[in-house]
Amino acid sequence: MSVLTCVRGTQRRDGMEDYKRIKALVVDDEPPGRQKVREMLYEEPDVEVIGESANGVEAIEAIRKHSPDLVFLDVQMPEIDGFGVVEALGSDMPTVIFVTAYDQYALQAFDVHALDYLLKPFDKERFQTAMGRARTAITKRKSEDMSERLFSLLQTFKTETKTPDRLIIKSGGKVFFLKTGEIDWVEAAGNYVRLHVNNESHLLRETMSGIQKKLDTNNFIRIHRSTFVNLERIKELQPWFHGEYVVILKDGTQLTMSRSYRSNLPELLGKSL
Repeated sequence: MSVLTCVRGTQRRDGMEDYKRIKALVVDDEPPGRQKVREMLYEEPDVEVIGESANGVEAIEAIRKHSPDLVFLDVQMPEIDGFGVVEALGSDMPTVIFVTAYDQYALQAFDVHALDYLLKPFDKERFQTAMGRARTAITKRKSEDMSERLFSLLQTFKTETKTPDRLIIKSGGKVFFLKTGEIDWVEAAGNYVRLHVNNESHLLRETMSGIQKKLDTNNFIRIHRSTFVNLERIKELQPWFHGEYVVILKDGTQLTMSRSYRSNLPELLGKSL
């Protein structure tokens, strides 16, 4: 359940109602971290703190439900970190001020992509500088531009990062984790991919090229332009017409390996077809 608590009303200090206040969400797995940001936001008359979240899953749910204008997002959190939240929300991600303890190399990446950050521990002056930049972004409504910069930043940090071993799946209004090693096979489904796991399947809004980057190439192989299969699930291969093969999985599922992709198997399986 999301730790989303209304902690400030919509009344300005001068007694006048303000219907154009910036709605802010505070995300940090450490209560002292959330408290510090909240206390500084209380000094900003044009900001309304609509709530707080203690982890990435709660943050995703809160952002989707309450549509904040601004999110103070901790980078280092268990399960889903700050970058995972951005990736899960995609173009729905609002303006972000990252809160981080990363080293100078990482901070340079934030600067290059014109995103702001608060390096723990930060002071009031640095906080107000970040708020000024956020106001400018929100006022000019550069949401599309912000999304592009966020994803550019994600790619910067993923360049030398190993393939993730879990995917974030939304199903029935819930968000859960799926280990990639549990996937039997993947097929294209329009603007989605369908992940087959035992007797269940899950839709993920992703392209085939996108899901390929998230699958360990030592465990998954592409057998068709619309199909990936987990090597651990393959039981046997049977020659078919025109150089194609039938790939039979351990659960009896039969998939077609097209001729254009059969060259992938010898290298990974150590077999000659």
